[in-house]
Amino acid sequence: MNGDEFTGRTTCRPQAGEVVAPARPEGGQIGELEMYRLILDSIFNGMMVTDPQGYITHFNKPYGQFLGVNPQEQIGRHCSEVLENTRMHIVAQTGRAEINQSQRIKGQSMVVQRIPIKKDGKVIAVFGQVMFKDVRDVRKLARKLSVLESKVKLYEQELISLRSTRYTLESIVGVSQGILALKREAARAAAGALPVLITGESGTGKELFAQAIHSAGPRRTRPFVRINCAAIPKDLLESELFGYETGAFTGARSEGKPGKFELAQGGSVFLDEIGDLPMEMQPKLLRVLEEKEFERVGGTTVIKADFRLVAASNQNLEQMMAQGAFRKDLYYRLNVIPIQIPPLRERPEDILALIRHYLPLASDKSQAESIRMDQGAEHILLNYNWPGNVRELFNVTERILHSLEGEVITPRDLPLYLSRNCRKEAQPNRSSLKEVVARAERDAINYALGLTGGNKSDAAHLLGIHRTLLYKKLWKYEKMSLDIPMRSSL
Repeated sequence: MNGDEFTGRTTCRPQAGEVVAPARPEGGQIGELEMYRLILDSIFNGMMVTDPQGYITHFNKPYGQFLGVNPQEQIGRHCSEVLENTRMHIVAQTGRAEINQSQRIKGQSMVVQRIPIKKDGKVIAVFGQVMFKDVRDVRKLARKLSVLESKVKLYEQELISLRSTRYTLESIVGVSQGILALKREAARAAAGALPVLITGESGTGKELFAQAIHSAGPRRTRPFVRINCAAIPKDLLESELFGYETGAFTGARSEGKPGKFELAQGGSVFLDEIGDLPMEMQPKLLRVLEEKEFERVGGTTVIKADFRLVAASNQNLEQMMAQGAFRKDLYYRLNVIPIQIPPLRERPEDILALIRHYLPLASDKSQAESIRMDQGAEHILLNYNWPGNVRELFNVTERILHSLEGEVITPRDLPLYLSRNCRKEAQPNRSSLKEVVARAERDAINYALGLTGGNKSDAAHLLGIHRTLLYKKLWKYEKMSLDIPMRSSL
């Protein structure tokens, strides 16, 4: 006798080869038991059910076709007689399900499930099913899922890219020869994948150049990921760059977190204020650039790195390198394509062009077209030193539009501090050329001492003069009344 797992009724166990005809209610309607049999025979994959002793009570047609046996003839036989490596009777004894297990059947590795069916806490049957007729089916499914995940990730990254990149090469405004030459250099740099180091004073537009290089290159449809090395605490910088695994440190997300390098796969990483990168992080960044791989914090899996690095700094990295505050090997790895943006005071011909460009951005476009500037205002703007560079110029433009009452910008519409801090025009005199030469010589000495860490012998060698002559010049310039201070090392 055995328990019918579907009806709960006690029936006689069928003998081998015996076909049990399903009961039909009157009226020709299909009975509940026959409906279950039809459902099981319609399942694409192989399926069988055993009683608690391992004797087969149900065996569907797809399984019989796959094994090359008559399904009805297997009813009543022990599962171990019909199927090699079966564990159906063992699951009946343990009462523990075995999900997605591998089983060797007819020389093929298959994925199967063995599920105990219980009533009142007691196993009354075991349901077994072949989930995939071959593990290759699993691999095919895995490949399909991988492709779908890749597509979703691609769309997500493209969305990030569209939201992140705002500037192109056309966004760089200027008519000076210096800025035009830099735009040509940026266009050449965009075509490759070499690291770019952008230097310049604060407010000169280093991020604008970085985004323009990204948007003009082959990685334009991929992410542009920004990170400010000075804005993130050094204890968190490593996890921001490389990401972290579950439980890597106290306060970490339970699911882990990808880092900036991982998010930028196929795109560009912009490291602003690279001069503020902690010394302990510099060799790790160097390894990523050289080995093209990294690991998450607390992880052991190596992740391949596929990104282009663009770095920027308003500090003198060469001087920091000479002082031991920045690694030489990292500097030379970053400085493959150098782009140095000149300050606005060195390209005054760009000032008016930038203001005309910013007027429509800071006001209504139709209104901006009618606005002009008189000579007095132009003179003040052209002779101001612009310590905040292009960023300050944009703020001044907004301020002018806020206070402008007519359509002509006059000196009274400009912030008062611009007039007070205008550069005084140099009056020609007999000593002006001598003073210019002296300043240039003094700057060269300062630069050489900075590169050599204050070593006067090395500085003299670098300048191509004898050490005695260097000492004489140092003594002379200390006595001069020039307003450029010498290094404290002197």
